[in-house]
Amino acid sequence: MTLTSFGPANRIARTAETHPLTWRLRDDGEPVWFDEYQAKNGYAAARKAFADLSQDDIVQTVKDAGLKGRGGAGFPTGVKWGLMPKDESMNIRYLLCNADEMEPNTWKDRMLMEQLPHLLIEGMLISARALKTYRGYIFLRGEYTTAAKHLRRAVEEAKAAGLLGKNILGSGFDFELFVHTGAGRYICGEETALINSLEGRRANPRSKPPFPAAVGVWGKPTCVNNVETLCNVPAIIGDGVEWYKSLAREGSEDHGTKLMGFSGKVKNPGLWELPFGVTARELFEDYAGGMRDGFKLKCWQPGGAGTGFLLPEHLDAQMYAGGIAKVGTRMGTGLAMAVDDSINMVSLLRNMEQFFARESCGFCTPCRDGLPWSVKLLMALEKGQGQQGDIETLLGLVGFLGPGKTFCAHAPGAVEPLGSAIKYFRPEFEAGIAPTSAAVPPLARPIVVGA
Repeated sequence: MTLTSFGPANRIARTAETHPLTWRLRDDGEPVWFDEYQAKNGYAAARKAFADLSQDDIVQTVKDAGLKGRGGAGFPTGVKWGLMPKDESMNIRYLLCNADEMEPNTWKDRMLMEQLPHLLIEGMLISARALKTYRGYIFLRGEYTTAAKHLRRAVEEAKAAGLLGKNILGSGFDFELFVHTGAGRYICGEETALINSLEGRRANPRSKPPFPAAVGVWGKPTCVNNVETLCNVPAIIGDGVEWYKSLAREGSEDHGTKLMGFSGKVKNPGLWELPFGVTARELFEDYAGGMRDGFKLKCWQPGGAGTGFLLPEHLDAQMYAGGIAKVGTRMGTGLAMAVDDSINMVSLLRNMEQFFARESCGFCTPCRDGLPWSVKLLMALEKGQGQQGDIETLLGLVGFLGPGKTFCAHAPGAVEPLGSAIKYFRPEFEAGIAPTSAAVPPLARPIVVGA
């Protein structure tokens, strides 16, 4: 599938005024290297940040703009930055870019890193200046070999231009940036598991508090931000708060633009930069082109495999956190998936839960044992060998693995699509119960490990 920032129905040309993330993209899909990036106003925001703004000014500007994390959680970026200690004696601190994009059906950061690597570097440079971090790491999904190659070249170009390294722009500020490829674990998308992995430890989430802003990588203050989040920083600093806030559609409580997409059996699967508040129907019909001939939309997920399923009648929801919450789930990464009418929901959920069960770090009991349990039950239902009470057991697991019940957000994200699938398509699950099966009390069916 071609990654693109425009579609056949997009009547608006990409400009710096409307598409701060993607207006510099080349039509041939090749990377924008240093000279071209600088000719397209690249690093102008960084120069402004170093020359005209104090470190506190940068933090306040990002906070006033209302920038929120684009990795799925949506935590306010300026607030997160404000948690970093202000004690000047703590001169060793780190900025980490979470580029471990392993959420199934999510592939937005890949485009930015492969085609606009300098945008990420500029965003990290400004952020490092604001946070007083002297070293940064881009923690990259190991399978993103092209992104790693392009980022490393871009880092060397920025160094040669005096924009990384010692005494940047004559300011006395030093910032080194490294590309670190991970070993391939979904759990590394959780920021403290990412920190453990970067340190060479097992990728288990850490107990919080202490939070990374106080005790992060190698015990030092650390800020972790997503790729797309950091790529928003140059436009905010360069063009101002009011302009940035004006980009979103009326009714949206989130500001700016968002990389959104649609995959599945749609006519034009792709990725587009769109204003927050655009409706899912516009994204699905005008940009993705609707379903391919011969297929009908059965349901859809708004933002990755860890978000709940929605029905076609929910397409009028606005694509921002609060808009998707109104119809019962989370926006997540904003990369939607269309499920067509040929798909059996039990099989789809069995496939999803197998992934989540495999990617569990195994640290806490609900996740370690509960997710494989759901897989066993779904496999039985898929084969028509389910027992009476299995669906109730699955719903019980959805509750036991929900928010606040586990050590991190892995399990809650894993069971959210399961709960919504049973809610909307329960007859498909009931069809997997064997006619002669005896009733089994909920949560009482034994699971044999390794069976």
